[in-house]
Amino acid sequence: MQTQSKQKLLHAAFIIAAMLTTITAQAAEIVVDQHNKTFVVEGNKVEAITINAGDTLRFRNDDPFFHNIFSLSDLKTFDLGSFPKGQSKTVTFDKAGMAEVECAIHPEMYMEVTVK
Repeated sequence: MQTQSKQKLLHAAFIIAAMLTTITAQAAEIVVDQHNKTFVVEGNKVEAITINAGDTLRFRNDDPFFHNIFSLSDLKTFDLGSFPKGQSKTVTFDKAGMAEVECAIHPEMYMEVTVK
């Protein structure tokens, strides 16, 4: 009886580990360039983007001046601090909802991130 309990426990642990691996494997990293004081994904200016829970946005500065990307949204509050051309910083969105993302230095830079 004790051996069966151990087998069931090991089986449950295996299933949980497999589920976590699947969730991690499905998470994506999306590069959001900052170019000409706009947010750009795959060469296109974006004002809104939809991602999946668990995905990471990599904000990459492609301008010859600093950017400071932040959000005060309930979904995800963050401040990446100022960073120069050639550097990038990441944010992972863990749950569904909507976040407003802005640049503290360039107020015209605004993007909505919808997480499903």
